[in-house]
Amino acid sequence: MCGRYVLTATPEEIRRLFRYAEQPNFPPRYNIAPTQPIAIVAGEGGTPHFLLARWGFVPSWVEDPKSFSLIINARAETAPEKPSFRAAMRHRRCLVPASGFYEWRRTPAGKQPFFIRPRHGGAVAFAGLWETWSGKDGSEIDTAAVLTVPANRLVGRIHDRMPAVVLPENFDRWLDCRGVDVREAMTLIEPVPDDFFECVPVSERVNKVANDDLRCIEGLAEPLSPDEPQTAEAVVEAAAEPAPRPARPRRAKASSGQMDLF
Repeated sequence: MCGRYVLTATPEEIRRLFRYAEQPNFPPRYNIAPTQPIAIVAGEGGTPHFLLARWGFVPSWVEDPKSFSLIINARAETAPEKPSFRAAMRHRRCLVPASGFYEWRRTPAGKQPFFIRPRHGGAVAFAGLWETWSGKDGSEIDTAAVLTVPANRLVGRIHDRMPAVVLPENFDRWLDCRGVDVREAMTLIEPVPDDFFECVPVSERVNKVANDDLRCIEGLAEPLSPDEPQTAEAVVEAAAEPAPRPARPRRAKASSGQMDLF
């Protein structure tokens, strides 16, 4: 599952990574939510192009998008056979630029959000699908969804799914819907190694869509590590542990002179 994500890389950094000709300008986003416009990279004609699409996939055969369930994720294992995604898997694969994503872990105290980001910084590409829905009145909406895969060992401490990441060396093949069939394309996405991401517990500010600023990704404790015997529960407890209160000064009592050294 991927229900919120982040894109803080500059427009030039994203353009350089994905090698499209367009020169879009967009602000850093710290709390991208479903139904909002998102940046995607499509590969029409074998050349990458920058597009904006609504995060919430709508198949072309849907009559009324308002009556269709919101689809923000698609399981990579079953997407090629699902009627909703079958055509897009063949003809409209895309990349979704991201600087990281959020996931929530259930704890006795409630759901603890984590910001999951590339360990070495920079942006990544989530595997995605896009579709253009056309209305009877001639209106059109470009929509997109993020493909997910089973979580690796690190992310699995928080949630059982994670976005499918396409590595830069595979960008062209993933986007080449004419020359690369679905079976071959599916070999390009799998859970990234356990040390690819780091998981940082953050505040509950991210729970509110209106909060879209740097404070959403500020860590409350040290990141989880796949190489340390540290559990998500321990990190949550450390993040939630209140600072020790200063000792209250004791009131002086009238002395009777007994038991006093001075």
